[in-house]
Amino acid sequence: MSTSLKPLADRVLIEAAPAEEKTASGIIIPDTAKEKPLKGTVIAVGNGKKDEPMTVKVGDTVIYGQYSGTELKIDSKTFLIMKESDIYGILS
Repeated sequence: MSTSLKPLADRVLIEAAPAEEKTASGIIIPDTAKEKPLKGTVIAVGNGKKDEPMTVKVGDTVIYGQYSGTELKIDSKTFLIMKESDIYGILS
């Protein structure tokens, strides 16, 4: 997926994974009890800082903090933009 937004410096644009609809045992979770997802897919990355190259790349699935990033609406889709340092790890 491509977007018209190119993050600057060490910023990363992430599309959050959808919230879980059911538990592992099959119980349906109501909308009021759904938690904010803590993982997503990297859509765009900045060029990094002068002495710190970017370690994440487009297409990586990442884990980030619950209160990390700022929500943006682009073309009626919701994304998160955050610093690379707010990302805890890359899922393989």
